[in-house]
Amino acid sequence: MISFIRAWKKRVKKKKNIHKQFNISHKNDAIAIFIENKNQKENIFIAYYEKENGNWNWRKTRGTRWESPIKWWSMNEGPYIYFEAIDDNNISEVYVGKKAAMIIKVEENKRFWYAISDVKDSQVKIIKNDGTKEIVEQTEGENWIKKDY
Repeated sequence: MISFIRAWKKRVKKKKNIHKQFNISHKNDAIAIFIENKNQKENIFIAYYEKENGNWNWRKTRGTRWESPIKWWSMNEGPYIYFEAIDDNNISEVYVGKKAAMIIKVEENKRFWYAISDVKDSQVKIIKNDGTKEIVEQTEGENWIKKDY
């Protein structure tokens, strides 16, 4: 674990570290979530690492912003990591397929969710505090369509 922390800090130097989790898809892999300010805008990233020959190696990173509570992203290679930043406090749960996403409180009204899936094209569903369920479909780029569930 010490070597992962060193690798992570080296990769995300001068950034605000939010969360890390080990063995997310298989033994000796991990994710790290961090915030970075670029062009006076706050971005949140999720990075995927794998341990090989005793060393933690960065594999991929994707990022987003707190601008839409519903749209979502996924990494295009396995393990498929689905994620999004949310600032809508009415969202209480997020599901990718049948798996509940982990929701992390980042700041007072800012949260970030992620889920790991073996399935490339999983369905994303949100549940609001009032029990309303919505399926969220992703289309090209930043376009998304909200459908009642």
